[in-house]
Amino acid sequence: MGIDVQLHDGRPFWPSRRSKRRATLIRQSHEPGEALAQLIVKLPRNTSGKLWTVDPYNDTFFNEQEAEAALREIPDLLERCTDDSEAEAIRTLAAYLEACAATPGSYLVFAGD
Repeated sequence: MGIDVQLHDGRPFWPSRRSKRRATLIRQSHEPGEALAQLIVKLPRNTSGKLWTVDPYNDTFFNEQEAEAALREIPDLLERCTDDSEAEAIRTLAAYLEACAATPGSYLVFAGD
């Protein structure tokens, strides 16, 4: 179980050979992976937060407003970290959330596997 984080400059789209639309991927990270998935799975369900809705087994999409809302959850997640790999995963997530929140029309994709 792991989660890759992808930042897109528009609605996520993965072109096929026949498609005329351009790819939207700006950057991605495989670094948070397992540590991020394990922290998100432990979050309380049905709260006012956004990160508990991330599915570690499927793709979850946040637009820039949702990313901005999820940024408020970062301090609590950092307190839950039990080792450096978890803290680094949360810092990576925070950087992606900040970039998405600052980019109008962007999306953050949590690609679960």
